[in-house]
Amino acid sequence: MSESILIVDDEEIIRDSVSFVLKKEGFSVQEAENGKVALEYVKERSFDLVITDIEMPEMKGIELLDHITHISPETLVVVITAYGSIETAIAALRKGAVDYILKPLEFDELLMKSRRLLGERRLRMENKLLRGELHRQYDFTNIIGKSPAMQHVFDTIKKVAQTDGTVLINGKSGTGKELVARAIHFNSKRKDNPFIAVNCGAIVENLFESELFGHKRGAFTGASMDRVGYFKAADGGSIFLDEVSEIPLHLQVKLLRAIELKEITPVGTSHPIPVDVRIIASTNRNLEKFVQEGKYREDLFYRLNVVGLDLPQLSDRSEDIPLLIQHFIVKYATQMNKDVKGMDNEAMKVLLSHNWKGEVRELENVIERAVIFSEGRLITRKELPPFFGETEGMYSFGSNKTLKEAVADFEREYISHMLRVHPNKEDLAKALNISLSSLYRKIEELNISTQS
Repeated sequence: MSESILIVDDEEIIRDSVSFVLKKEGFSVQEAENGKVALEYVKERSFDLVITDIEMPEMKGIELLDHITHISPETLVVVITAYGSIETAIAALRKGAVDYILKPLEFDELLMKSRRLLGERRLRMENKLLRGELHRQYDFTNIIGKSPAMQHVFDTIKKVAQTDGTVLINGKSGTGKELVARAIHFNSKRKDNPFIAVNCGAIVENLFESELFGHKRGAFTGASMDRVGYFKAADGGSIFLDEVSEIPLHLQVKLLRAIELKEITPVGTSHPIPVDVRIIASTNRNLEKFVQEGKYREDLFYRLNVVGLDLPQLSDRSEDIPLLIQHFIVKYATQMNKDVKGMDNEAMKVLLSHNWKGEVRELENVIERAVIFSEGRLITRKELPPFFGETEGMYSFGSNKTLKEAVADFEREYISHMLRVHPNKEDLAKALNISLSSLYRKIEELNISTQS
């Protein structure tokens, strides 16, 4: 243990005895013969714990407590009092003391309380540091982007974070919807309360209500104990409903009810429970179109879409690509303890010309891979995935080919390239916007190798 403790008592024998016991436990201990001397020590340095008598000459313990809570609010104060002065100890607790010890002192009790209080303080400080790190990690100013499209996103985050308004984040997979949701939460008044992320598309349909709202033991087969649902877990904070378009139509009314009434009813009970949660939802689908097609409740859509936030695709913010590349290089070079500082011009040119179908997530994965294989201070073309940049050499207009032959060459090269991006034939057919049978026919006609 390395925590520092200040012992304040006008009786030297008590100071020396307490100091001896605490030093044996490994604490750093300093003594003061009265409150006035103790106050000077507190002004000079910070202590983790102050154990002070209440009745002392020069300055009483209550007055010292007032000064400590003002000068060093993180310092814990325990007061020592006689049995007949218990009211004074209670007054000290009201003023900010964390505990009291009665005379005559029991050293086992003193040690037990000191260990407990300092252990709890340690945990609080660690949690505070972690929260601070989390807040920095999801501060909207650290979301990378200087493009006008991203500046609009930042402005919207600033405005909506200060309210409890429901937000619907629209964007393709990989554009950073959860990162934006966390930025909204951690810049709001709810930042010290839970942020619960729920992937609606990953919940089994018959367990959806239980997962969101909880259940009572015996509510259904397999419910062997009570379960707190995601909404209750997020009480006081925010719940992020990712891919909210995937919620089955017949269950949407239950979500609507929870949002409107601010209460949930666990499966297996008829008693509603009040919840205070801020709703942030996201989708990569066109929910308005879903509403028109009867696949999504119109009332739920409007309840979710109080504030709509559209995240731009990487193709709409290409000027941010170099910033993102450098950000990910620093991130992964630090994690891997590698001396990678940047990227050479050829590699940068290849990445700038790439069609980022997987958006920022794909870019981050490419940079992580490049840092893994990098052997120098700059990432080069050879550290990028093999298929990158291959489309640049497709158009060879200088050769004597007929139009049919040139088109065939282009199709052969392009399908070969896309096969590396989408090894699954069904996914490839969708990406090329052709039928699966047409894809197989093209592969056969153009003699395209399907071996990876």
